[in-house]
Amino acid sequence: MSSSPSRIGPNSIIQTVGALETAYGKNETEKLLKKIGQGYLINNLPSEMVEESKFHSLVTALQKEIGETATAGILKESGERTAKYLLKVRIPGLFQTIVKLLPAGLAFKVFLFAISKNAWTFAGSGEFSYGSKPSPNVMVKVTFPSHPVVGNFYLGTFTALLRELVNPQTEIKADIRQEGGAIRCNYLCRI
Repeated sequence: MSSSPSRIGPNSIIQTVGALETAYGKNETEKLLKKIGQGYLINNLPSEMVEESKFHSLVTALQKEIGETATAGILKESGERTAKYLLKVRIPGLFQTIVKLLPAGLAFKVFLFAISKNAWTFAGSGEFSYGSKPSPNVMVKVTFPSHPVVGNFYLGTFTALLRELVNPQTEIKADIRQEGGAIRCNYLCRI
């Protein structure tokens, strides 16, 4: 019995390269990508679902080369850029309008229920869950071998989406840690 590799949305890579270009400029980003063995991405960004290994390989190579703090910033921006894309292209306008009219607690539940139906597009082989007790929270468990810094991608994505759709004052406290062979990303949301 063979199973095919889990796939995730291409924005994980597209927006990470875009965030690198914003931070370092196009030429320096190309030099960096070549140096870290990711040169195949230059003028060749994915346009469809990608094996999650490609994203995690990029994250790992970036952390090794530019350090955890810089990589965290790049991934957080990448997540924010992904949220903008989702709001513009993937999340129907009517749904956005309806969710924004709801009280924050209900909007949180409705929005995350909808997200959970397509969570595989960003969780890959991992897990996604959410809850409202004792307070609103989101959890992403990354099971593919990676580094905890990857949790900043999800932090950026969820912060931007919740601020746009649930409450512009949303604050998220991230608790990202290695647990055995997985990375558990808990996001406590103040909405």
